[in-house]
Amino acid sequence: MAEPNTDPDSLPPPPSAADGGGAVTSGGGFGSFFQLNRPKLRVTSEYDSESLGIFNKVSCKLFDNLAKLKLTFRNDDKGGVSEPQVYLTSKLLSLQYDVAESDALIKASFEIVPGLQFRAAHEVKARQGEVAMVADLAGPAYKLELSSALPSIGAPRATLKFPLGEVSFEERAEDEEEQGTALSVNAIVKRQFLDGLCTARYRDDSLNLRYVYKDEQMTFIPSICLPSNEVLCAFKRRFTPTDKLSYSYNFDTNDWSAVYKHTMGKDYKLKAGYDTKVRLGWASLWVGEEDGKAKTAPMKMKVQVMVQVHQDHIKSPALMFHVKKRWDI
Repeated sequence: MAEPNTDPDSLPPPPSAADGGGAVTSGGGFGSFFQLNRPKLRVTSEYDSESLGIFNKVSCKLFDNLAKLKLTFRNDDKGGVSEPQVYLTSKLLSLQYDVAESDALIKASFEIVPGLQFRAAHEVKARQGEVAMVADLAGPAYKLELSSALPSIGAPRATLKFPLGEVSFEERAEDEEEQGTALSVNAIVKRQFLDGLCTARYRDDSLNLRYVYKDEQMTFIPSICLPSNEVLCAFKRRFTPTDKLSYSYNFDTNDWSAVYKHTMGKDYKLKAGYDTKVRLGWASLWVGEEDGKAKTAPMKMKVQVMVQVHQDHIKSPALMFHVKKRWDI
């Protein structure tokens, strides 16, 4: 029988952590089960010179993006905290909690069976809410929604949705003198017409007809409201890829407004305009996309500087600015 080799120079090295050896592991077993990574925080602060306060938002994603936690609050010019709100949202359930009022809004939405959706909302302090059922009819393009306020005060509201628009029916209380209910009908229908989009919206016994024509250089939007016969017209003209003029006119009041916009790359925009209704002229400079988020702006910060000049106070212009900054921690 051969004797065991006891020469330390000839013994194989002990297993390293990279080879999966050792008594303590961090990549599997119970170690990985109890190992929790700190969620990444997104902090956004927004300052508006008109309100003289800072709006703050802190958010993070939890449980491998299954839920999102968000805290919002305001700081006044003295550093005080006001309007704290806590949000917890997920795919099926969302919670909004008002810390100052000790009130909560709870919303839930889930699919009972394929093609049948359930939604509910409840305001805790007011003890009221709404429930709704949405069913697919002849495919997902056609839907029937039945919704009712809680506590219920009448028949549920019925809404039929189809590719061209939607129509809803709801009971509405009459005037105190008549003491009764009437059927209220609201509808919106959209359809392509003459290389544009025509929209008819009926609500509260008022009909609004609107037509939108748009190509690469021009947008034309006339509209009329019945029975008031109020006619408005909007016109937009793009002269170059960086220059655009917008103009709107109200034929009923003779009020008009005009806005000129010049873009400098993706992140810079200059706008100037005048509105006869408020007798105000203004000019503003945007850093960061006007409708975009702060995370896509340079240094994750959006800035707007605006000068306003009232026609009656030309020698007293007002300077305002708006700043929104995001930090990823």
